[in-house]
Amino acid sequence: MSTYLIGDVHGCFNELQALLAQVSFNAKCDQLWLTGDLVARGPNSLEVLRFVRSLGPAVRLVLGNHDLHLLAIYVGVRRITHKDRMSVLLEAPDIDELINWLRCQPMLQVDDELKIIMTHAGIPPQWKIQDAKICSHEIESCLCSDNKLLFLKDIYSDKSNHWTPELNGFARLHFSINALTRMRYCAPNGQLDMIYKDAPGTAPAPLQPWFSLPRLVDSRYTLIFGHWASLNGQGTPKNVIGLDTGCCWGGALTMLRWEDRRYFIQPAK
Repeated sequence: MSTYLIGDVHGCFNELQALLAQVSFNAKCDQLWLTGDLVARGPNSLEVLRFVRSLGPAVRLVLGNHDLHLLAIYVGVRRITHKDRMSVLLEAPDIDELINWLRCQPMLQVDDELKIIMTHAGIPPQWKIQDAKICSHEIESCLCSDNKLLFLKDIYSDKSNHWTPELNGFARLHFSINALTRMRYCAPNGQLDMIYKDAPGTAPAPLQPWFSLPRLVDSRYTLIFGHWASLNGQGTPKNVIGLDTGCCWGGALTMLRWEDRRYFIQPAK
C-alpha cells in the first residue's frame, strides 16, 4: 500500500489520469489524498468529480475555495463566470448526486499514524490541531445542514481576518473558511491578508507567508496544502509541503508518494 498526495486538480482530468498511471495507482490497496479545488479553471471538472467519487474509501480529500464556490453556484447564491469553466458540470444529469457527495466532504484531514495534516490553504498560526478540528467541523456541519443556502450566500468575507476564541456566528465561520481555503499571507500578529496573492519575496512589508510565522501545530506533523500555485511547491520550511504547481495555468500536476518522499510530475497537456 502506498499513500499518494496530489495538489489542486482544477478539472485537469487527463493529467490526473496520466499522473496516477505513472505509479500504477490501485484503488484497492493505495490511498489518494487531494488538496482540494477539484473543479474550475480546467476543462474537465465533471470527469474529475465523477472519478474521485468513484474511488470511495481510497480517497481522502479536503474542500477548497473553488469547491465551495461550486456549491454556492449550485444553490443559486453565486453566479457562474466564464473563467469557472463549469457549465458542463452544472448541466450534467448526475449533478445532484455529485453535489450531495461533495458538500459532505471534509475541510481537514489528520492522520495521527502517518503524522499528516492536510487542508487546502494551510492552518493559521494561532491554531493548534484541536482548533483546526473544531473549526473545520463547524463548517462541515453547515454544509451538510438545511441552512447551507444562507451560509453559502455570504461565504467569503475579507473582513473576517483576525482570530480570537470568542469569535462566533458567521464571523467565526468566515474566518475559518478564509484560513482553511484562502489564506496565503499574514501580518506578524497572525492577522490574515486576503488581498495579496503573488509569490513570497514580492509582498509588501510586513506581510509574511502564513507558514513563515511561529506555529502552534505539533511539529511532529507535516502540513500538506495546495491553493498557492505561484509558490510552485518551493520555499516552504521543514514539515510544510505545498503541492499546487498550477496545472490549470499550464504548469504541472504534482504528486508526492509519502512512504519514500518521492515526487512525480505530470506537465499540463
